Amino acid sequence: MEELLKKDFYFELPPELIAQDPLEDRSSSRLLVLDKKTGDIEHKKFTDIVEYLHEGDCLVLNNTKVIPARLMGVKADTGAAIEVLLLKRRENNVWETLVKPGKKARKGVEIYFGDGVLKGTIIDIVEEGNRLIQFSYEGIFEEVLDKLGEMPLPPYITHKLQDKNRYQTVYAKYEGSAAAPTAGLHFTEELLGRIREKGVYIAYVTLHVGLGTFRPVKEDNLLEHHMHSEFYQVTQEAADLINHTKALGGRVICVGTTSCRTIESAADEEGKIRAGSNDTEIFIYPGYQFKVLDLLITNFHLPESTLIMLVSALAGREQTLHAYNTAVKERYRFFSFGDAMLII
Repeated sequence: MEELLKKDFYFELPPELIAQDPLEDRSSSRLLVLDKKTGDIEHKKFTDIVEYLHEGDCLVLNNTKVIPARLMGVKADTGAAIEVLLLKRRENNVWETLVKPGKKARKGVEIYFGDGVLKGTIIDIVEEGNRLIQFSYEGIFEEVLDKLGEMPLPPYITHKLQDKNRYQTVYAKYEGSAAAPTAGLHFTEELLGRIREKGVYIAYVTLHVGLGTFRPVKEDNLLEHHMHSEFYQVTQEAADLINHTKALGGRVICVGTTSCRTIESAADEEGKIRAGSNDTEIFIYPGYQFKVLDLLITNFHLPESTLIMLVSALAGREQTLHAYNTAVKERYRFFSFGDAMLII
């Protein structure tokens, strides 16, 4: 196999095209439609997505819920400000976290949040310098977090989010993500209703998005990049729906790279989905043979990211970069709160 290099997935993005705020109406985004067979591009509105879905197809949505995982605290001994980002619950009250500034966050350091309503003690330092923190509080952790935590918006979004719900999908259900499955942010209840009326099945899967999704690829050679593991769950109902769709010749349309990675992780070699839960480190890049996915709805991703590599695996690298350069020329909005792309 030819060497795959990070720089092969670079494109120029003017900073003003990075969307800083969500649109008033979720479904009013623009939609770039890329035909992976011909390379043809169409410019549509997101609500036009219904035209591309057929009776008997299955739309796969990731129903994870973002937790307000960014906590601003102070060190108990010095009063110095410290920021903690919850990455993954290890057990009950112990979380793997990202701490800034990390240099002084040594083992044994105590941190107070919200005047001590929530307290944390660093109990260990694990891979990549992440800290394990044991929390203590009264009441229910999720309620304390809801009061004190902020949404962990990606670093390229500098505006403050006015409404926490705009960084959640309308179907978000199971808490556990450090970032939103952003392709799903375009859907409204009304649009999902229209899709159901057309005879399209909707399958819900869960993948808790970790920050590993956004970590820059450091190695020049892609094959040396290590993906972080993320927890996923596929119910028997979702597995049956997807398998039934395939058996009858319908198409499986994933909303977002997270739904795609979930079903590709849960599929056996014949492309049959198995129900269950697991951790996945799947890294999809050109050369990958998709076992289940037929179409993908996704946002526009960062240059040289694992996400643009996944899109390139489906649509071809050159066609993907051509589509991205077209989107730049046409002034599409990029990243989490930006416009969408449909690969057919």
